[in-house]
Amino acid sequence: MTRAYGESNIIIRLNTSKIPKLSLFPLTAEVNHQGHLCVGGCDVVDLVTEYGTPLYLFDEFTIRHKCREFKSEFCKRYPDTLVSYASKAFLNRALALILNQENLGLDVVSGGELSIAHSVDFPSAEIYFHGNNKTPEELKLALNWGIGRVVVDNFYELELLGRLAAERKTSQDILLRITPGVDPHTHQYITTGTLDSKFGFPLAAGQAEQAVKQAMSTPNLNLLGLHFHLGSLIFETEPYELAIELVLRFAREMKEKFGFQLSELSIGGGFAVQYTLGHKAPPVADYAKVITDQLNSLISLLELAHPRLVIEPGRAIVGQAGVALYTVGAIKEIPGVRRYVCIDGGMSDNIRPALYGARYEALVANKALQTEESLVTIAGKLCESGDLLIADVNLAPASPGDVIAMPACGAYSIPMSSNYNALPRPAIVLTDNGKSRLTRRRESYQDLMRLDVI
Repeated sequence: MTRAYGESNIIIRLNTSKIPKLSLFPLTAEVNHQGHLCVGGCDVVDLVTEYGTPLYLFDEFTIRHKCREFKSEFCKRYPDTLVSYASKAFLNRALALILNQENLGLDVVSGGELSIAHSVDFPSAEIYFHGNNKTPEELKLALNWGIGRVVVDNFYELELLGRLAAERKTSQDILLRITPGVDPHTHQYITTGTLDSKFGFPLAAGQAEQAVKQAMSTPNLNLLGLHFHLGSLIFETEPYELAIELVLRFAREMKEKFGFQLSELSIGGGFAVQYTLGHKAPPVADYAKVITDQLNSLISLLELAHPRLVIEPGRAIVGQAGVALYTVGAIKEIPGVRRYVCIDGGMSDNIRPALYGARYEALVANKALQTEESLVTIAGKLCESGDLLIADVNLAPASPGDVIAMPACGAYSIPMSSNYNALPRPAIVLTDNGKSRLTRRRESYQDLMRLDVI
């Protein structure tokens, strides 16, 4: 099937069996007659010529599709569901506007993320403020801007928020973050629901019950519900089932002891995305069916009123939508050992491989139709031996000046980027229907020094 975005740029939509890696890229990923990767109708080689590298592109169609998929799959099974985007995965003003247009809520974890949302008039009532050590200044911002929910994480915050709300003579709706003690079988750095975690009130230690009692007796706080978050990149559905049962049984106990009414239940996020060809993630529909079936079954069994369900996908909304683009520079061949293909980015714009041992795939974007016959290691330019974005990946023969495209880079890469080695952070573009627009300019060397005081 062909589609034309212009007389000179015929797009070929290929069966992904011919280029399997294409399935990891945004939903609009195609190849043109020149053998170039295209996303959102835009030739990525042209984007690199216009915007330079490293460059992060986000496909607007894929973002909107994922928003609608989560809303559809959950709401048709449990109508009173709010899909609240987890901003920590990635947030800028352009994305916040899209999320608002798609009628999603927003989960923020800092005054900075809250300020980005506020700058584009994101509806305050649909903002949930998370985090394990919110500062007084951040909580004051939340109260001043009238955000919908503060998700209280510990006793210090419970007392502090109550006092700040009393000083303003206002009432703040809250959820309590509960640590259910469930292992989601993911990387230890992104596991958050086990007993030994910096997050939340543990069920097993009795602190969750104490928190409910204290919250209900604090005059300026209105306890609406409970929240838990098991971690990130959860490829199994069983941990959600177990956590929902533990938390709902706890809610039933709190109803009997203190008259607590569960009006909202937030089950967090953690929905996985596919990074490599050999490790598929469950479809959104699978998560939705397991979660809503368990919720409906236990609500009936425990004789609870149906609460509002809140889910918090972040990575699952933007992960596949994002592509990192780099230019090849030096190539180092060690006969019989390894071939290094060096690029102009690295751990400064994507620390996940160094931090988590995360795995990616890659494609030579200007040689997308060529046979991938070379086993290489893609190395970043940072002065660290561990700055390897992908070890041992099959690529088409790469030469200096070629463009490397890494799929599934939409989540966490940019938020965790740094200026290590005084490298400027990359530009970000949004593609849609054959057009691109800059949503964040590339940092300059002058930007690196703008906060210095001599």
